[in-house]
Amino acid sequence: MKKLALALTAFVLTTSLFAQKKADDVAKFKTEVIDMGKLKQENPTTAVFEVTNISKEPLIIEQANPTCGCTIGDYTKEPIAPGKTGYIKATYNAKNLNIFEKHLTVKFAGVDEVKSITIKGEVLTADDYAKLPQAVEVRKETVKPVSAEQRLMDEKKEKVKKEAAQKKP
Repeated sequence: MKKLALALTAFVLTTSLFAQKKADDVAKFKTEVIDMGKLKQENPTTAVFEVTNISKEPLIIEQANPTCGCTIGDYTKEPIAPGKTGYIKATYNAKNLNIFEKHLTVKFAGVDEVKSITIKGEVLTADDYAKLPQAVEVRKETVKPVSAEQRLMDEKKEKVKKEAAQKKP
């Protein structure tokens, strides 16, 4: 009986010693995917991911690496205090026409697991971009995440505006 208790205690201690922290245990992203929408070709655009430290210790972002050369990553270099927020920026060069989905791998100090975050959107020619309703506005460099519900509401508003404009003589 003593051997069984000793073996069980050794197993529990060994398991807890080798338990690894996961990225989700120390950091909470406001969103892990940012849809940058339609971008004008040759117009680099930056998306900003907000990351909150949910641990009880300062959080250090060791790396935020894009998986291709078309994206440049930058991030908060200082330790992020518990409960505070830092950032990870992803700047997409928008050279190639097409729909894109690009990933950045994020590594936190003291965490073996890497976290993947994503930017996506569509690159249009300057002519096609000019035809879009928002092309009249000056496009800001930083794209904030938009919820699916907000995007649907915006699309409905735009549709109603178009219908109203078509009905006017």
